[in-house]
Amino acid sequence: MCVPARRAVASIFACCAVVLSADPVRPNAVEAANAEVDIEVLDMSPETPAAWSLRHLGAPLITLFRGPAYMYRERRVRIDTTPAGGFVDLFYVRSGFQKRFEQAEAPVIVILPSRLEAGPRDSFKIRAFAEGFQQKSVTFRMSARFEDVNIDLSPLPNLLDGVAHRYFAGRSSISFLTRESLTFRLQEADDGFAVILTQTAMSDEARHGVEMLRSRLIEEAYGQQLGEDLMVKVILRPRAGAGAVELRSRQGYDVPRDLHVFTIDTVPADSAAESVAAALDALASLTPKDVSGCALEFDDALRASLDEGDLSRALRPQGEFTDRYLRAAMRRLGEVSVDGVVDFTDGMQLRPQAPIELEMAISNAAHARGYLALVRSFVARLEGEDGDPREALRGLLAPEMPADRFDALLESAESVEAGCATAA
Repeated sequence: MCVPARRAVASIFACCAVVLSADPVRPNAVEAANAEVDIEVLDMSPETPAAWSLRHLGAPLITLFRGPAYMYRERRVRIDTTPAGGFVDLFYVRSGFQKRFEQAEAPVIVILPSRLEAGPRDSFKIRAFAEGFQQKSVTFRMSARFEDVNIDLSPLPNLLDGVAHRYFAGRSSISFLTRESLTFRLQEADDGFAVILTQTAMSDEARHGVEMLRSRLIEEAYGQQLGEDLMVKVILRPRAGAGAVELRSRQGYDVPRDLHVFTIDTVPADSAAESVAAALDALASLTPKDVSGCALEFDDALRASLDEGDLSRALRPQGEFTDRYLRAAMRRLGEVSVDGVVDFTDGMQLRPQAPIELEMAISNAAHARGYLALVRSFVARLEGEDGDPREALRGLLAPEMPADRFDALLESAESVEAGCATAA
């Protein structure tokens, strides 16, 4: 039988099947749902149907049992993701070649060709992804039955829990606190650098912390999810751009909190001797007035507003470049205190001039009365009017706290000090 004759026979069988079918063609459940909810509809049908084959001869027989809609009607598939609002890449593939490609936000309804127009090797692929979740792909043969597709996405294996930032004496460090050990890439650019954290999501707290990063070195910072990887971009100020600072990385582990710590240090390319000398001069200029009277009211108020554990962790030596400055500040506190004795909130008294007692004082710096007030004066003298004393003080006392939150606590403590001065 010639080809035109075969097509004629197929057409006759198709017409007979339509006449013999007793069930009227009803809109399916997906169409009904689409009438109630405004959902994007995408037509993924190839421009041309698949080549003629024996399925055209068998279509009338299949229609007798399953109705004409099974073979002759275009297919409408609703696609959802969990969590809701994920993004999907949609591929229509015929014989190994991509015929259509679309991108959409779930939920979306996709129009696919009828089974008669689809070839035996045609397939439909969905690749779903959402911020903070692993990418997932599913593939359906066009001969299979599928109408409602919901893709469950799994969270990424790692999470950026928080960000700590310290700036002091011309240097800064940014620490990334994650649940699991990090795999990362560091990319330098003319305006700064980017840290790529592999298969890592970002918590809301960490995102806010990144967006608040500011200092005399850092102009702006932001986080962006790139598929399954997280990019943190840090833009340096013009005078601290490429060549002005050297980047160094190190990794550690916070045992009490079971957190992995990845730190980027920005070190000035020129000598740090001037910064160290300036810090020593600022310390030498401190007097008993900086740690007595209403300054102690400020000291007590700020200590009470900060979390005890966070403050102790910030002041305890842990390999940061600020350790030597905090140690020198404790020694200076002993020098400007009465009889060289530093009082602690738990009743302990220590003389920081003695090496052993200095180590004990540093380990308990969060409870040393007058220490927070002395550090404030130290920072103010070192940073001066051209710097940002508040950001430097936050980096020493609460490096993981967003700047806006620390500023509010600092202003509250300063208001207590101002009230003391007024009363006096």
